[in-house]
Amino acid sequence: MRDFIRQPAFSEEDLGVPLPDSPHACSVCLPTWSSVVGYEEGRQKILRRLKAGYPRFIRNPIVERVTLRAAEELCGDGETAYLFPTKSAAQRAQRWIERRSKLAVRSSGFDGFQAVIVPQAAATVAWEYQRFTGEIISSRMAEDWLNGGLRTGSKLGLLKRRLAKIYGTGSEQVSVFGNGMAAITALLRSLPGVAEGRRTLQLEFPYVDSLKLQERFGNGVVFLNETEGESFEEALQRIVRGEFAAVFTEVPTNPLLRCVDLERVSVACREGGTPLIVDDSAVGPHNVRVLPLADAVTFSLTKWLSGVGDVMGGGVVVREDSEFADDLIASLDRESTETGPLYLGDVQALLANMKGYPARLKGANDSARDLAALLASHPAVAEVWHPSRTTTERYDRIRHPDGGYGALLSFALKSARRAPRVFDALEVTKGPSFGTRFTLACPYTLLAHYRELDWAEGCGVPRHLIRVSVGEEDPRELHQRFEDALRVG
Repeated sequence: MRDFIRQPAFSEEDLGVPLPDSPHACSVCLPTWSSVVGYEEGRQKILRRLKAGYPRFIRNPIVERVTLRAAEELCGDGETAYLFPTKSAAQRAQRWIERRSKLAVRSSGFDGFQAVIVPQAAATVAWEYQRFTGEIISSRMAEDWLNGGLRTGSKLGLLKRRLAKIYGTGSEQVSVFGNGMAAITALLRSLPGVAEGRRTLQLEFPYVDSLKLQERFGNGVVFLNETEGESFEEALQRIVRGEFAAVFTEVPTNPLLRCVDLERVSVACREGGTPLIVDDSAVGPHNVRVLPLADAVTFSLTKWLSGVGDVMGGGVVVREDSEFADDLIASLDRESTETGPLYLGDVQALLANMKGYPARLKGANDSARDLAALLASHPAVAEVWHPSRTTTERYDRIRHPDGGYGALLSFALKSARRAPRVFDALEVTKGPSFGTRFTLACPYTLLAHYRELDWAEGCGVPRHLIRVSVGEEDPRELHQRFEDALRVG
């Protein structure tokens, strides 16, 4: 098994290699700028070499095998199948796909799974549903099915207790889902204001699918890109007036690593009776402590909490004394059951991966802070985004007493034309996602916003931005690799 800390995947021959070296890998190597463009444009010479991918975007090969079995049994001419873990999840997907596509869709049981059968003309809509909601079957479920049958039993209570300890709350406040987007989807459905038809408010530039989820599965979203000046003051007043079903934000944001003034937003939300939803996935709960200010915190288990990148998971923790606590917890419990509880094999993998958290973050935190400083001082670099340099005063007010500034950073060069050469010359593992123990770099804006680059750039996210998730490599060696790439490029 390849150790990507000692043997990073960065060359053309690494294109398509699973990251990590596992059948359950949640990322894939895209080693060059052109390979990222080819992936986004759907070029077959790139796609056919991919042996893995982020599971909401590229179906895991094991899941694909089970899906093809279902299609052989259930599909007619011109139809394709999408698998879900529960009947409720499949029926909900069926209704949504029919509304969006205006085509008839059917669902059917398939040996422990539920299949939604759609005409080929509705395949893109079905794919979008699974991408945005995260309601998919896991590769470990598919693997066990192929090996003779799904396992029963659960260690979910143990995982919830472990997470509750990290967040400093009771396990009854924690709900766990198949991935981070499934957790956010469940929470969005649980908000009373959404059922009443109100829009949500997004503060600061978020991860792409978080915003699109509110647009497509809520009642629309008001988006405030930068929380400064008169626009922010006006937003606070609208919150106080109770205009929104909820306020969403990330601390810090991905990829600009900015923080809203969370204390002021929290006060406004409490005055307006508006739930405040905060996502801490970019740095993890060891580095920031936001639950006292939020009504609910969403998080990815795939990233820093796992650290390996070979299992999907996500969750929500509700503040015990929130005025919305009882309703949210009851609804999230129902959502978890209907969507499908995190599979036993995935729970076991997460429990094993979480050992050593948060101690393993310290070195990566320090290395990233130093790399951010190195890049900021380099004459070829225009800007660096990292909490140690970006809205630092706001971040410090929510920083965990034992935490740091996180191991995720972004940077942009003064010359956009040099970015592809620098990226191609960079000898670290390259692919989407973050939070692995090995460093992982990608041209984030190309991957997340390829078809809306002008819009992203208008929001302050350069199209040539490079995001870096710093791992456990020797800091001196890692930093030298960046210096070498900047020199070569």
